[in-house]
Amino acid sequence: MISIDITVLFHIINMLVLMTVLNRILYKPILSVIDRRQEKKDALAGEAEHFARHAHERQIELDRKMREASSKAKSALERARNEAEADGAEKMAVIRQEAEREKEQQLAEIRDSIATVRQELLADINGVAQDMAIKLLGRKLKA
Repeated sequence: MISIDITVLFHIINMLVLMTVLNRILYKPILSVIDRRQEKKDALAGEAEHFARHAHERQIELDRKMREASSKAKSALERARNEAEADGAEKMAVIRQEAEREKEQQLAEIRDSIATVRQELLADINGVAQDMAIKLLGRKLKA
């Protein structure tokens, strides 16, 4: 059976003293260490969130700048291409004009040569006709 005597009272006092001593010596320091660690963890989580947000903002800014740079490069390339095409078209026009001028000059020289040869042939047509008749007939013609 259970007897209640003075030892029970000593056990209760002993337990209360032990709880008080353990609370001051062991539990409070452990709880304060746990609280400090939790505070550090919360602070680090806040910093990590801040850095992640900052990195995301910088990435957005970098993407925007890359799009702008790409757009500028494309427009510069397009301008250079258009200028090159315009210059090429101008040069081709000049070359075509020069080629047309040379062609007209050569055609004029050929026409002059044809006219000269035609005049020479017309002037000597009787002599050529007689020479052909002599060769064909094999005798001289009487005039």
